This record gives sequence, C-alpha cells and structure tokens, in this order.
Amino acid sequence: MIKTMRPAKIVAVGDRVSENMLKSGIPPNVLIVDNRVMRRPITPITVDAEETLHLKNPPGTITDEAWRVIGEALKTNNRVRIVVEGEEDLLALVAALCAPENSVVIYGQPREGMVVIKVTDEVKETLLRLVDEMECRD
Repeated sequence: MIKTMRPAKIVAVGDRVSENMLKSGIPPNVLIVDNRVMRRPITPITVDAEETLHLKNPPGTITDEAWRVIGEALKTNNRVRIVVEGEEDLLALVAALCAPENSVVIYGQPREGMVVIKVTDEVKETLLRLVDEMECRD
C-alpha cells in the first residue's frame, strides 16, 4: 500500500508499530514512541534516526509541546524519533493535523492491528473538529 500511495511523509505512532514497520523495510520519516507497549515498559527500539526529540505528554492529553515538537519534526527531511515521556496514544491526531497532505499516519489498535490514516483536507477537517471538542485543561 505504501509503495502504491507514495506518501509525502510516513509517521509511525507507537513502539510496536514503529518496530514492525522498520522490520518490514518501511522506514517512517517520524517515529513517535514512549518506550512502552500496552502501558508496560519495553527496551527502546533501535532506529537509525538523524534526530531524537523529546516531549512530555501526560496520558489522555495533547500538550502544546506535542504540537510544537511534532510540527517541527514533520518540517525536516531527516528521520526523527520523538520520545514521549508520558503517553503517545492521542498524538496520532497531532501527527495527522501537522503532516502535509498525502502523508500517512500509522498507529496501533490494541489486539486488532494497525490503522492507516491517509492525510487529506477532509481528514484534517474531521480531526480538527474532534480536537476542538476535546476538554481543555489548564
């Protein structure tokens, strides 16, 4: 599917998804990991990334720092690993909203498999409405 789509950027969200993509020969441009699988600590995956960025994102939230760091990572041509202190689950939304059109964001659905979001204007509009409806915390 990736070869057919020729995406502008490939973003992997989650440690297992990132690891599986790398093992399958599909290197993501951006990998967002928290060194956990199913909320259990794991040995960090090995990836040949030109940059490693760090951010804090507590469970069930999307921080301003997450928006800034993911946006920055998607603007570079380097392979970037983003290590999240906290939880990366909701950051697929941020990645899809920050990624250029015709990118793909891939994340894991526990006990189901992987979900692929093809980034389009329509998808961004839907995700933006969803994010706008989320409860804001101070």
